[in-house]
This record gives sequence, C-alpha cells and structure tokens, in this order.
Amino acid sequence: MHIIKTSVSTVLLSAGLLLSTLVQAHPKLLSSSPAEGAQGAAPGTIELHFSENLVTQFSGAKLVMTEMPGMAHSPMPMKAKVSGGSDPKTMLITPLSPLPAGTYKVEWRAVSSDTHPITGNVSFKVK
Repeated sequence: MHIIKTSVSTVLLSAGLLLSTLVQAHPKLLSSSPAEGAQGAAPGTIELHFSENLVTQFSGAKLVMTEMPGMAHSPMPMKAKVSGGSDPKTMLITPLSPLPAGTYKVEWRAVSSDTHPITGNVSFKVK
C-alpha cells in the first residue's frame, strides 16, 4: 500500500511539474521571411513566425536601416505597420514605402499568454 501511495504521489508531482513547464512556455522565433542574413529584393512584408500564439497588443517590432551602400550613418528608423497575421503565431511588418538598398534589422518583442516578453532581432540586406 505504501509503494502504491508513493507511486501515485510521484506521478501527480511529475504531472504538476510538466503542466507548470507548459504554462511557463515562452514564444520562440521559428522562422522569418526574409530569413536571417538573407540578401535580395526589398520585401513588401516581413513575416516573423513564432512557436506560440502572440498577444498582439503587447507584441511589436521596429524596422531599422543599419547600413546604406556608400554612406555611413546611425541606425535609421523606417516607417512600418506592425500587425498580426491570419495565423496568431505570425507577426507582419509592412514598410510604408519601398525599402532602398541597404542592411536592415527588425527588432521584435513577442508576448504570448504567459505575458513574459521575449525580444530578438532579424537582419537582412536589400540589394
């Protein structure tokens, strides 16, 4: 009887730890388009795909031009609209005007149901 009671306690404790781990899950960036380090044409929209559904009112991003060919300058903020995608795990960053040649960084902040903000960035180059 004591062995069964101990086994049941162990199972319940393990289930509680697993559940608390799932509740504490944080969003992770799974992919982006353009991808990190990509070089190519100016994107009309930048897509960030996360591992968790995002709370859009607390999530967001900034688009910054970090380098322009033949010209040294400080990072320059670019005007862009940030919104959620049809998939609740996706964030869309849409530049308000075409991006000129240069290097860009998207600085993002993702918040999921656990309300813990996670930040990161993705850089790409427009040719």
